[in-house]
Amino acid sequence: MDHFAWMAWTWPTAAFFAGIALALATLTVLAVLRPETPRHGILGLDTTRGDRLFLSLLGSAFIHLGWLGLVGPDLTIASILSLLYAAAVFRWV
Repeated sequence: MDHFAWMAWTWPTAAFFAGIALALATLTVLAVLRPETPRHGILGLDTTRGDRLFLSLLGSAFIHLGWLGLVGPDLTIASILSLLYAAAVFRWV
């Protein structure tokens, strides 16, 4: 396990990366079973499921960083806001 010593692997960190891996695996299975064409959303962009996942992860990172900078280390509300943001991205973008 020494080759993982460069990063602080805690349970939340491992769960985060496992969640991203699970999301990518789910998108891969969906792409095989139900291929999609890009969807024209509210931003005027044509996006696929993968694009919307990327936008929701990027936005969630900014929400959490802003929350840490403005409010403090309790990220419960920031996580709820990120889930709402991701739902909006997948629904309307």
